[in-house]
Amino acid sequence: MSGPGPLRPARPTLRCLREDLGLAVPPVTAPLDEADHPVLAKVSEQFAEEDGKHERIRSVDDHVLFKVKVQRWRGAVWLDADMPWLVAAGRREDGSGDDFYAALEADGRAARARYNAEHSDGLKTATYTAHLLPAREDHVRYRAEAGIRFVRRLRATLLDLAHATLRDGREHTCEFDTFALGLQVRADDGHETYLAVRITGSVPPNLTVLILRNVPGCEADGWYPEYALPERDLLPAEQAWSNLMDPRAAAQVLDEER
Repeated sequence: MSGPGPLRPARPTLRCLREDLGLAVPPVTAPLDEADHPVLAKVSEQFAEEDGKHERIRSVDDHVLFKVKVQRWRGAVWLDADMPWLVAAGRREDGSGDDFYAALEADGRAARARYNAEHSDGLKTATYTAHLLPAREDHVRYRAEAGIRFVRRLRATLLDLAHATLRDGREHTCEFDTFALGLQVRADDGHETYLAVRITGSVPPNLTVLILRNVPGCEADGWYPEYALPERDLLPAEQAWSNLMDPRAAAQVLDEER
């Protein structure tokens, strides 16, 4: 049985990014887990593995928050399944202890008092920190970044497959959630290198275009459909395309360490 795996990259809530870290919200093409800040980098390092050991903020009892410390920065991290969220952060002032955590506790107690004053079913916990956790805008932002994450994964996968097939001439494949990709080089008598792409599964036409556009070393408008594979006919859920691969690009792919 395999052990716990890696967590997804840590990211700040939009409130924390703007108010606590003092950073502007970047365009959706820049995922928030790549925001440049020392405390976020520390969160990513500290929460890289699911079975890592973390120190809980004991003064907060309504949610499980963990401490993160780097330089003069202090932070509070909440784990949502396999994703660490930086939900609050602040700087430790010179000559003081961990005042950020004292302030976090005071804010939680004040929020709890306000909640109980406005609701008949008062909270039994000493603190209330739900307002710090990821809100709807955070989940909307994460879903909006999904396209960027997919394109990056697709490009890296195509580069890996091209590197592998250029080394041995065999077909190499990779499984995605709803389809599989296969790449194989074919050399003709004129010493030109053709690259064949096989897509298995149900994919919309715009995804096929995206895949072919990102194959390294091939012109985007140079693809031709194939109606059979060298060993067999295509299956109903398969499509195949071929293109001439630029030799300089092929050499560069081979030179790169994968």
